[in-house]
Amino acid sequence: MPEPLQPPVAPRRSELRVHHGDVFDDPYAWMRDKEDPEFLAYLAAENAWTEAVTAPLAELREGIFADISARTKQTDLSVPEFARHPGLGEFWYYARTTEGLDYPSLHRCPADGRDSLPDPSRGTPPGEELLLDVQALAEGQEYFALGCFEVSPNGRFVAYSVDVAGDERYRLQFMDLATGELLADSVAEVAAGGCWAGDTAFCYLSLDDVWRPDRLWRHRLGDTAPDELLHTETDERFWLGVDTSRDHRWVELVAASKTSTEVWLLDAADATSRLRSIAPRRDDVEYDVEIANDRLFIVHNDGAPDFALAEAPLEATSWTQWRTLRPGRAGVRLLGVTAYDRVLVLSERRDGLQEVTLRYRDAAGELGPEQPIEFDEPLHHVDADDGDEADTDRIRLHYQSMVTPDQVIEYSLIDGTRTLLKQRPVLDHPRFGPYRPNDYVQRREWATAPDGARVPISVVYRADTPVDGTAGCLLYGYGAYEISTPPTFSVARLSLLDRGYVYAIAHVRGGGELGRAWYLDGKLEAKENTFTDFLACANHLLTHGYASPDRLAAEGGSAGGLLLGAALNLAPQAFAAVHAAVPFVDALTTILQPDLPLTVSEWEEWGDPLHDPQAYARMRAYSPYENVRPARYPAILVTTSLNDTRVEVTEPAKWVARLRHDSGSDRPILLRTELVAGHGGASGRYSAWRDTAFELAWLIDATTPAS
Repeated sequence: MPEPLQPPVAPRRSELRVHHGDVFDDPYAWMRDKEDPEFLAYLAAENAWTEAVTAPLAELREGIFADISARTKQTDLSVPEFARHPGLGEFWYYARTTEGLDYPSLHRCPADGRDSLPDPSRGTPPGEELLLDVQALAEGQEYFALGCFEVSPNGRFVAYSVDVAGDERYRLQFMDLATGELLADSVAEVAAGGCWAGDTAFCYLSLDDVWRPDRLWRHRLGDTAPDELLHTETDERFWLGVDTSRDHRWVELVAASKTSTEVWLLDAADATSRLRSIAPRRDDVEYDVEIANDRLFIVHNDGAPDFALAEAPLEATSWTQWRTLRPGRAGVRLLGVTAYDRVLVLSERRDGLQEVTLRYRDAAGELGPEQPIEFDEPLHHVDADDGDEADTDRIRLHYQSMVTPDQVIEYSLIDGTRTLLKQRPVLDHPRFGPYRPNDYVQRREWATAPDGARVPISVVYRADTPVDGTAGCLLYGYGAYEISTPPTFSVARLSLLDRGYVYAIAHVRGGGELGRAWYLDGKLEAKENTFTDFLACANHLLTHGYASPDRLAAEGGSAGGLLLGAALNLAPQAFAAVHAAVPFVDALTTILQPDLPLTVSEWEEWGDPLHDPQAYARMRAYSPYENVRPARYPAILVTTSLNDTRVEVTEPAKWVARLRHDSGSDRPILLRTELVAGHGGASGRYSAWRDTAFELAWLIDATTPAS
């Protein structure tokens, strides 16, 4: 009889960590060096173990992969976007996906005004140009990602950047679209993003040793002199971002920490211009700048926790020049604005839903009353495009819900008419038949947290799934950085729903679903609310018949992995299975090391345990790695990537080893590492589908009662 499979056993080597009088023996600290051959061999052994344990699920994995493939229109065209290039003409820009290929090709074709939208059913649009064949660029690479794709204002050149490791350090390159030739200009080790400063100069960001975008440069095509350094950010709490205004007149540089912001403008047409600060940074004041033709619109939280709207002159240099247009409203989080000549488009979040509101501008630029764009579904998500044309009579909206596939809607600014330009196709499934939204139910539930707070839960399931306490259920959570998890559509999720599962999102504190206060009540000294909220949501689903106790699973990634790890230490029995993706589970060890990527900027989110004893004690009490205890933990699948710079592979590897050793749990604990990938996992759509199929198959198996 064959010997039963056994997981790898990581060596334990005592190493003391001493801070603020606390002594912690970390037996897996040796895993910090991800280039160590012993550590790499350990990861390989874990991969082999995971593959062996999950081998019986091969048929189910293939079935779920086939589900996703069957329901996805694999040869398709994105909705073209309109652009006007002075001296060259009008164009439509779009991406084409092709069945069998992982990556799209990027194209343009001539436009005859904004009403000449190409019809993909009529074949290749006349005059189509291939701008970039991403599949060809990715040929031979195990990982590939574009960091930017920007066409110059005159339409002649394109700048694009590529990452072939997953470490988010890109190589910037340029192409002459008139000839198709790749220019000799090339810049290595840049951050994602960038923008044109005129027709022949490009602004980009470089990174420091801890992956912080800290310097802004201007590169001039064909110039062999060193690129011009425009700005260096010396405060390690701040990251830089760069963009351009709608009319390409201004380059906008943003320095942002977790709690404050500063914005500069650079005249793109003046090669000698220097950056001008809109308003000097102030502690705990964040602001965003939207550049209109005649003024600045500023969304800020100065005296307005959920953010207010102000205007300022284009030449503004101080917050004293701001004039309030809309004061802050408690619980209604103003997310941003987009300024067109005839309308200001406001994006805001209320009651956990993102909405769009219009304020029309008269001939003098004065704003009219607010006019919300309303939708009928109780759960939905809507956002507005940041269109390139200031003088427009229409805007585009992106709409979806948990049962309505993504839609691109053209909204007339003249009469409010809505035109559906495209809805994500969901093709007929050979087993489950055609997709019909009415076959599914979505609803909002409210859990009660231990302190009495009401926590929203978004729930979706097939209408024929019994809500009698017998169904399987997957509960997703995140809960950090004021990031909200919207109730959106997923093709892959149908593979769960059509197999009788309920899917739920726990909108826990630490996210931004119910305004800035919801975020603040789940960070720093209030961080434990995030974990207890999640457990309250799990309990609500059980007590209201959405799940069976032995069929309830949980999922989260990155900071959501910290949520899962902390919740499991509080209540190991709460779930039957857990999938933690790139989980931030050794948070205290990481945040104690300012030389690691992201650490210093993260102190404003989690606290500074290196210098603050109270912050140390707080994190020491909930950090998942340090608080594993003897208990029967659920089945756990941990997925990670070797080249992840946001959550180092060390963290999940240490957590898995400690869970196996310290918990004494008899449930399987698996570690699966992508050896050429980053924080977002494998690149290429088919690889991503296979990873999803692997994870869902494991979750289904782990929550299916033995027959």
